[in-house]
Amino acid sequence: MSIAFARDAGTAAYYDKRAREYDDWYTGEGRFASRERPGWREEVIRLVEFVAALPAARTLDIACGSGFLTRHLAGLVVALDQSPAMVALTQSRLPEGVAMTGDALNLPFPGGAFNRVITGDFYGHLPEDEREHFLAEARRVAPELIVIDSALRPGLPASRTEERVLNDGSRHHVYKRFLSPTQLAAEIGGEVLFTGTWFVVARSVQV
Repeated sequence: MSIAFARDAGTAAYYDKRAREYDDWYTGEGRFASRERPGWREEVIRLVEFVAALPAARTLDIACGSGFLTRHLAGLVVALDQSPAMVALTQSRLPEGVAMTGDALNLPFPGGAFNRVITGDFYGHLPEDEREHFLAEARRVAPELIVIDSALRPGLPASRTEERVLNDGSRHHVYKRFLSPTQLAAEIGGEVLFTGTWFVVARSVQV
């Protein structure tokens, strides 16, 4: 059976339903309160500080989710997500920016419209064919790409299909990869910017 994420209607419905509780993953609340994640809170703070310290730029945040990280970006920010509920939440956190629904694999922008594309916890969900489309689109609209994703940890498989349970008890299945710093940098053709237990960040720049 083929794997899909960005083009899967069931996955889209799951994230739209998850919007109101999405931040619990970052903050360690709700269903995540009992999870053993040593150093998680400190690393989330480091990640937020990293995003906030990026130089101001005309930035497109692809798959912005709830805007948890998006709101810390400096400069002109456009946030895009396929979920209307996520977009509404992000817009409420982005008073000087624009949040909109759209397809990450078919971006509604002309070539070179941005200085930077950033994406958090999206790239690592994409199967190979969707990754290729995403990278091509990201490179089309901006010379710089920053990818934030989940770090590969000891004992974890490189990829798996995870069962996700929402507060309403509904169960969903989502494809997920975990990436080492060198693997992520190699896949996007760039350099490592952030290495942690839980997160990894890499950047590529087209000259």
